[in-house]
Amino acid sequence: MPYFHLLTSAALLGAIAQGVSAQNASTCAGVSGACSQLASLYGDSVLSNSSSNYTTVNTQFWDLRSDLAPSCIFLPNTADEVASALGILSSCQAEFAVRGGGHMNFPGSNNIDNGVLLALNNLNNITVNANGNESTFTVGPGNRWFEVYAALEPFGLYAIGGRLKTIGVSGLSLIGGFHYFINKYGFAMDNIVQYDVVLGNGTQVVANNATNPDLFWALKGGANNFGVVTRFTTRAYAIPEISTTMLQFNTSAVEAWVQATVDLANSTPDVAAGAVLTIRYDPATKMATPGVLGVQAGTESPPSCFANFTAIGPTAQIDNVTTPTVWHDQLDSPDQMYRVQFGHHTILPDTTRIFAIYQAWTEAVDNVADVEGLQSTFVLNVMPKSAAAVSKNNGIGNVWGLDDTQNLIAWQTANTWQNASDDLRMTNWITKFLDYHHRINQQMGLASEFLYMGDAAEFQNPFLGMPFENVQRMRAIRAAYDPQGVFTHLNWGGFKLGA
Repeated sequence: MPYFHLLTSAALLGAIAQGVSAQNASTCAGVSGACSQLASLYGDSVLSNSSSNYTTVNTQFWDLRSDLAPSCIFLPNTADEVASALGILSSCQAEFAVRGGGHMNFPGSNNIDNGVLLALNNLNNITVNANGNESTFTVGPGNRWFEVYAALEPFGLYAIGGRLKTIGVSGLSLIGGFHYFINKYGFAMDNIVQYDVVLGNGTQVVANNATNPDLFWALKGGANNFGVVTRFTTRAYAIPEISTTMLQFNTSAVEAWVQATVDLANSTPDVAAGAVLTIRYDPATKMATPGVLGVQAGTESPPSCFANFTAIGPTAQIDNVTTPTVWHDQLDSPDQMYRVQFGHHTILPDTTRIFAIYQAWTEAVDNVADVEGLQSTFVLNVMPKSAAAVSKNNGIGNVWGLDDTQNLIAWQTANTWQNASDDLRMTNWITKFLDYHHRINQQMGLASEFLYMGDAAEFQNPFLGMPFENVQRMRAIRAAYDPQGVFTHLNWGGFKLGA
């Protein structure tokens, strides 16, 4: 059996968990019991719905759909307190959610109705170990990536993390993590060298390439299926300055913009470079506005990796050489502004087909134009094969198992609206659009089944796009490190492997 070595771990952790449960079972039952125990131990670090700052803490989410009503909120200050909390939650059989930066737009992934919210705000230490391109930093899960970039900047360092200012460290790192420089350094998960983890029974372990290497691998894209990470140790790179370009085009340039995106996906630059590529569409005016937020390592300005876009003739162009912190500080996505839902599929780089999807998307947006506050954006995320090659060649890998011989583009519709009464309508609209056009791509031999959790909708299952053997391996690792199924049955929100 390929995972026989995990059975000993499962038996040992199971015995520990049974001991903890037996010790506490007589004094704790359910969410109310867990909240009471936490409050008796940690006082003001536990908020009830009558606490003065309950609402403030409970609305630290990007997506309004994540505003749920936990019975209590616990804000631990240390990894030991996280371990204590998980021991209590497990023994009480109390359902719970875990929140890091609060940016995941998947209701229930980072909040919960009538359960316990474990809010990691106070686990926000950052320590930099500067040594050129051998540098690392340790970071707590309560940080957002802008705070990391600000801590690295005095050392002339940069990291592979979130592209927007408010994206959280923990969520992005555990689901994979797109950054501008994936073409050279891989995804955020590929740059993590150690995780400090609290398991479902309260046991604290480290996972790296030498210690618990199976868990180390599983956390690279396996999401919240194994434990709570209380500290990440991650590589940093000597990139003190970046060259940026902000481009905007008119509607007539869309097809050329798509072609330039395909060219970028198929290019093989030696320099680290990438972009946020979006099209905004206004159904009232029928006008589309393609845009590029391009970033290239170094000081060449304008950045040459985006020459195919500038050759189109943008209606607006701003080039600059700056520090990473100055750049990211512009790219805010404030909490609590919208109801947010993403959805995507992945395709081989093909200009004709992607342009056809764009045209169909504008027609589809016209059909929901009456939804109050609707803003819909068509997004293309380039996934060059060099990004997949990083994990193929580092001796560790990740759970995605992407083919490093094929360039890909993730095509996405990102939608925001105002009212909860439109949630079902918008979800149905997004589902039908994505499924239909992915089916066409399958028939044409252009589809990839890969789904990125950060851009997938809650009704999509990213594990179906991973190699089956990787999913089976993750399930075995989960059984070994969480034999009671705490992160399956009690912490059930988000992208789960399934029972």
